[in-house]
Amino acid sequence: MEFDIVQGDIAEQSADAFVNAAGTSLRMGSDVAGALGRAAGEEINEEAVESGPVDLGEVAVTDAYDLDAGRVIHAAAMPHYGDGEATEASIRDATQNALETADELGCESLVLPALGCGVAGFDLLEGAEIIGE
Repeated sequence: MEFDIVQGDIAEQSADAFVNAAGTSLRMGSDVAGALGRAAGEEINEEAVESGPVDLGEVAVTDAYDLDAGRVIHAAAMPHYGDGEATEASIRDATQNALETADELGCESLVLPALGCGVAGFDLLEGAEIIGE
């Protein structure tokens, strides 16, 4: 598998699908979810919330709306706001489920952020190692 590491605004990327770093409620708030939500339009948040909540580590799929992608895979790598932080297991499960879902959707390209890092409280370097496994 080939992959590139890119730093910048996730919403400016282009792929068959984006992975959103979500909480279990799937409500699109800040950081990655906020950037995707602002670029895609309010409809994506409405569809995501209607698809949730999901269990920690699980995913839901929505349209990408105004993003340059066909779908967004919302991966719940952290609990709902204020209910705890991401863990090694939640990052691993969310990543695995997002990759499996992308494969099921026939995606040939995927934008995958550092799930569980940032507002979810997990160390970026440790999180990147887990995701890379």
